[in-house]
Amino acid sequence: MQGRTRLSMNSGRKHQMANVQTVDRILRVDHAGECGAIRIYRSQIAIAKILHPDCVPDLNRMLEHELRHFRTFDSLLQARGIRSCYALPLWMVGGWMLGAFTALLGKKAIWVCTAAIENTVNQHLDHQVAVLSRADPEAWAAVESIRRDEEEHEDHAVKNGGEGRGLYRVLRWLVKGATGFAIWLSTKL
Repeated sequence: MQGRTRLSMNSGRKHQMANVQTVDRILRVDHAGECGAIRIYRSQIAIAKILHPDCVPDLNRMLEHELRHFRTFDSLLQARGIRSCYALPLWMVGGWMLGAFTALLGKKAIWVCTAAIENTVNQHLDHQVAVLSRADPEAWAAVESIRRDEEEHEDHAVKNGGEGRGLYRVLRWLVKGATGFAIWLSTKL
């Protein structure tokens, strides 16, 4: 009987440890994603000021949301002593390059990029909320606090031509693929 109790206690500790690692990984990935989003919007804004000035107010508003989201996750990482993602420099460089590339392609490309990223992120957040609701109420609240903004960004992008029709389907597919890969890579690093 005592052997079963020890086994049960060990299983409980392993499960608890797995939950902590999962929560840490979720927070790390979200922190990195917000960092990448900031770079995307900053580079799009820099180019849009010259080529697409009518996009700048909306991009600035979305950038402010992403800055707030980043601070939320950065605070959680610091408070919990969780390291940032090793792929963070890739998120920053990749985000800047993606934002610049899409802004140079035009307004429609900006909104296709935003819609594709936010669609991928929103699917990812749905999964995170399901996991965190049982594992960590504070982390759940942090993820839940950004969902409305991310959904609004996707809706706004789609309303402004970001649905990705015609040749823009290729751009949408590439951006969704790159975003999914970046999320996957960040869970490993």
